[in-house]
Amino acid sequence: MTERSPVIFEVRRLLDAAWGVFRGTVAEHTIDDARKRLDEPLRVAIAGKVKAGKSTLLNALVGEELAPTDAGECTKIVTWYRNGLGYKVILEPKQGPARQIPFQRERGALDPDLGGTSAEDVVRLIVEWPSAALREMSLIDTPGIASISTDVSARAHAFLTPETGQPSDADAVIYLMRHLHQTDLRFLETFRAEDVGIDTPLNAVAVLSRADEVGSGNIDALGSAARIAERYRRDDRIRRACQTVVPVAGLLAASGAALREDEYRALARIAAGTREQIDELLLTADRLARASTPLDVLDIEREALLERLGMFGVRISVALIRRGSVTNALSLAQELVARSGLSELRHVLLHQFAGRRDVLQARSALATLETVIRAAPIVPAQRLLAEAERITAGAHEFAELHLVSALRTGAVKLRPDELAAADLLLGSTGTDLPTRLGLPPDADAAALSNQLGLCLTRWQRRAQNPLSSREVVEAATVLVRTCEGLYEQLARRRV
Repeated sequence: MTERSPVIFEVRRLLDAAWGVFRGTVAEHTIDDARKRLDEPLRVAIAGKVKAGKSTLLNALVGEELAPTDAGECTKIVTWYRNGLGYKVILEPKQGPARQIPFQRERGALDPDLGGTSAEDVVRLIVEWPSAALREMSLIDTPGIASISTDVSARAHAFLTPETGQPSDADAVIYLMRHLHQTDLRFLETFRAEDVGIDTPLNAVAVLSRADEVGSGNIDALGSAARIAERYRRDDRIRRACQTVVPVAGLLAASGAALREDEYRALARIAAGTREQIDELLLTADRLARASTPLDVLDIEREALLERLGMFGVRISVALIRRGSVTNALSLAQELVARSGLSELRHVLLHQFAGRRDVLQARSALATLETVIRAAPIVPAQRLLAEAERITAGAHEFAELHLVSALRTGAVKLRPDELAAADLLLGSTGTDLPTRLGLPPDADAAALSNQLGLCLTRWQRRAQNPLSSREVVEAATVLVRTCEGLYEQLARRRV
């Protein structure tokens, strides 16, 4: 089991004390939930506008088709997917106790029976499913934030960005966008909004979704999407609001992971045609689905391929088969998933979200406690609030979050090379020791120690430079402490 940060134990002790103070009150359940939350996997919400591909991406991350993805607006209720010992769906209504409900699987996706309860009367659905992917983090599918149905959109906003002073139930968010719009930036800035004095872009990742549809699904669509994502990553507005931007073709990843042999054979029959026959058939989606062709593929097969893989998926699959790069369903599935961008997103989630699990969970717990205390300003609770402020001010993990935000908003001015080095050292691209030092994962102890010494010297000198501003001195001091903490990690690795 991964060693947990000292800040988690401090927050746990504080919540234990708070539970004693609020025992027997309406806040007791809230405090108890906050304590249990510290032992849960990280809670990651998947958000975006209607048809951004949220449910498709969730299925790709889980590696199994669970969330419905049919045309239209599928997700009308906030739905949690978490690892479980068995298979169950639990409904939590606004009135009355939670209850387990029956469900069916419609073409793989879950179809829960609400038993006459309307979506408006449901707080959330909880899907418990045995899944290795859900052990690291629980995924939360949310309704579209710009739905034509105001009720549906309101449910998403209520969960992701609650009323002022109320913390979100999500520790972090994956935000899907097809293009960068002002509404996307507003949402990311709102989710990042300051609570318990900790304002950070490190609890959000933006995904350039449906990347395979860039340029009408042409064969170079993913390359074009990668260039767009890189441009967004350099945009100061995006840097202030989230960690990074990752292009992902969710449909390619989800369908590729579950590609069937009969689908491969249908694609192979298309690939067996002449170049002219293939080019004519794959010119448009309408032609692929409905045009007459001498190729030995039925209309119904072509429609199914288009629905499962999208236009880009069919084109790239046919090209890979014709080149001989793949020879069966398994090899094609692996190639499609590899090209989808899903691996890069998983790397970000596991090395940046999960790597900061403790500080993100502590942040959420302190926000919950602050909300409870401000709603019940009794004397014992005020002492708890002072202790929460002490933890926030004293924990180095929170100081790092503050500094990341200050660097990305321009509140601390550093040279471009210093800014890049500080961002790396603070774990913005990964929290493991080699990544923070800009070294490969297999770097040996000598290389790590040498690079760490260079980093420490650099920031010590910056902190001691009489020409450094007060903000720069404070930033450099935080970075020196980060280096000292990394030395402690290195010493533990050697044991």
